[in-house]
Amino acid sequence: MANSTQNHHIHISSRHNILELNLKEVWKYRDLIILFTRRSFSLLYKQTILGPAWVFLNPLISSLVYAFVFGGIAGIDTDGVPTVLFYLCSNAIWIFFSSCVTRNANTFTANAAVFGKVYFPRLTIPVSNVLSSFIQFFVQMILVFVFLIFYVIRGQVTPHWEFWVLIPLLLIHLGVLGLGVGVIISSLTTKYRDLAILVTFGIQLWMYVTPIVYPISQIEEGVMRTILMTNPVTAPTEMIRYALLGQGEVLPGYMLLSAAVTVLVMTVGIMIFNKVEKTFMDTV
Repeated sequence: MANSTQNHHIHISSRHNILELNLKEVWKYRDLIILFTRRSFSLLYKQTILGPAWVFLNPLISSLVYAFVFGGIAGIDTDGVPTVLFYLCSNAIWIFFSSCVTRNANTFTANAAVFGKVYFPRLTIPVSNVLSSFIQFFVQMILVFVFLIFYVIRGQVTPHWEFWVLIPLLLIHLGVLGLGVGVIISSLTTKYRDLAILVTFGIQLWMYVTPIVYPISQIEEGVMRTILMTNPVTAPTEMIRYALLGQGEVLPGYMLLSAAVTVLVMTVGIMIFNKVEKTFMDTV
């Protein structure tokens, strides 16, 4: 039998198109994405006494605090939804989005050692961070569903079941927005480290201009309501609560605006990310 030889040609060059996502290559590294996702999720609770139990305890404790402060002391109405359930649901949504931002906000600085040693599509790490946030969200939703079933049986909550099919799309929407914001921050912090300090403060401030601790119905018509409605996180949050809790506002116009902002943020994020990944080792 004649020996057959195969010639392999690998061409390595710099990326010229700053808008190039190269999703085909990212898909080839899906095993690595799964590995990074597991690592990202496990590192959150590594060397803690209660371990993964914090996935439940963190939103539960913060929801009880919100219920006491905003529902009890401030007397904020939750549109007839039981206070604890309202804040549990809102917290799960916000923790998902904010974790997409914060985990990706230090992509370059936190992974500089790995990036400097071996090649792989850099986008795999931001994608794995979003997937890890998805896992955390669905685990937290177990707690939400327990309270939801309890109040549904008591007749205090009537979910809009027909809108549940939209929840995965709304979560993808928030995940892409969080990824875009996160990679923009990460790209900028390679040169301007001060921005990393402002991330926590900025996320906290963003939460208060999002209807998380209050329903949007509590804000009267005016400039403040307009500002809150143009927040790209507001419409998806209201839609998810409308589907799960039966209370909230369906905002088609602001959903389209939110989608447009998400596309813009993701596009800018890709442009900056692709530009910075070529030279970030010189600045990190």
